[in-house]
Amino acid sequence: MTPESISHLQFRKSSYSSSHGQNCVEVADTAGASLVRDSQHPDHGHLAFPSAEWRAFLEGLDEL
Repeated sequence: MTPESISHLQFRKSSYSSSHGQNCVEVADTAGASLVRDSQHPDHGHLAFPSAEWRAFLEGLDEL
C-alpha cells in the first residue's frame, strides 16, 4: 500500500501503547488487514498484517 492509498484511513492509538507517550503504535483496520505504524514517526511507513494474524497476536497478548 502506498501513502496515497492509506491517506483516507483513520489510525488510532493502540490500547496496548504506553500512556506516557512512549512506545506508541497506531493501528488502522482495512478489509482483510490491520496496518501498524509508529505514532512518533508516521511518515516512516507501516506494517500490514492479515486480519487473522493480527487477531492471533492480540489474543496472545491477552494471555500474558
